[in-house]
Order: sequence, then structure tokens, then C-alpha cells
Amino acid sequence: MDLGISGKRALVCASSKGLGLGCAEALAEAGVNLIMNARGGEALEAAAEDIRGAYGVTVTTVATDVTTPEGQAEVIAAAQGVDILVTNAGGPPPGMWSDWEREDFLKAIDANMLTPITLMKALMPAMIESGWGRVVNITSQAVRAPIGVLGLSNSARTGLTGYVAGTARQVAQHGVNINNLLPGIHATDRANALDSGASKAQNLSLDEVRAQRIATIPARRYGTRQEFGAACAFLCSQHAGFIVGQNLLVDGGATNLTM
Repeated sequence: MDLGISGKRALVCASSKGLGLGCAEALAEAGVNLIMNARGGEALEAAAEDIRGAYGVTVTTVATDVTTPEGQAEVIAAAQGVDILVTNAGGPPPGMWSDWEREDFLKAIDANMLTPITLMKALMPAMIESGWGRVVNITSQAVRAPIGVLGLSNSARTGLTGYVAGTARQVAQHGVNINNLLPGIHATDRANALDSGASKAQNLSLDEVRAQRIATIPARRYGTRQEFGAACAFLCSQHAGFIVGQNLLVDGGATNLTM
């Protein structure tokens, strides 16, 4: 399917690896020129070079921590006039309800709620002026069904979801569509970190922990960055113009919901 977005420009945050990289690759395959951001410059440059070679698109890199005010300023300066924004940031550490203090919540809110809001506020006015834009926020399946050990993520990402629910319905009249992608477990560094933590906590091998987790996923496997990226690219496409303020689960059926 021709997504109809060849030649457009996109900012994809945290895109040197994992789900962000999957989104960047899928957009590049559709002919979108990229601004890629990540904290680690070496991995970011390697990913950008791979994408340039594979898809022939223009890729600009901004190696900075987008969850900081300084990093946001750098990224926003490089991304002026983009047509597509994909927000993404690593999730806060797991733990128990009794572990977290006020500062822990503030860090999670800064990274996983206020950072995407800052980027949207900075970059959507140009989209509104041009009459076309797409925003996809990578959140988590936990906003639909909370995960106990991810209370910081549950809280911050659900706050972002509430913000998007109202904002998306204000800007849709201008041709700007905001939606959220809610990943379940994918084969990424984040999954490795969560599995390693569970392995230590439960005194089980990594393979045993993964087997237990896979058993809870109807698809009986972890997702891939490529299929997640394809979902992102569709939401950014010309064909998604009537999808507004939605939360699309990409979790292999793991979240047990009727609606």
C-alpha cells in the first residue's frame, strides 16, 4: 500500500533502537525524510546510516536527551516544520508502590508525559498552519490495563493519554491527527531489562521468565520492532485521516479487553 507520505518530514524520538527505530525504518520505507533523536550518538549515527543506505531518504541526527529542557530545545530547533511527530522515551524503572517517592513520580511525569506535550506544543502549530500533520505517541498497554510493577509508567503515560484525548479533538479540524500506540512486550532492550529484573526477583532463569511471559500472550511470542513500526507508519499515512485520539494496542492480544 502506498501510504501517500513520500517526501514528508518526521521527527522520531528515541529512534536508535527498539520501537523508535522500527518506526523510523517504516517511515523511511514510505519515503519520509527523518530527524532521528537518541541519547547515544554512536548508536544513533549507525542506525541513521543504515536507513540512508537502505531507503535513500535524508536523515538528520540529534544526539541528546529529549527528556531534558536542553535536549528538547535542540530537537525542536532541528525539527521545525516537520509533518510527522513520533514521541518516545524509555519507561521509568519497575518497582513496588511503597518504593516510589515524589521525585520518582516527577521524573516519570517529565519523561513520559511532559516531554511529549512539550514537543506537540512546539511542532503542531506549523502542522495546523499547513493543514496537515500526524502525531503518534508511543505509550504502553499499561494505560488500558495497569501493570503493578510499572506504577510510575501507569501514572505518567495515563496522564499523557488524558491530555491527548482532549487535544486530538481540538486539532483534528485542521487536518492534524494525534493517536497513541500502546505496545505490549516486544523483543527490545526494555523487554530484556524487565525480564532480567523478574529473573532476579523470582530466582528463575531468563528463559523461564520469558516462557512464563510468552504464555500470557495469545500470539505466543514477543512482538517485533518491524510490525510495530508498520502500525506507526499507517497512523502517519494519508489513509488515517479519520482516526482521531485513539489508543491502538499492539500487544499480541495480551490485554484482555472487550472494548
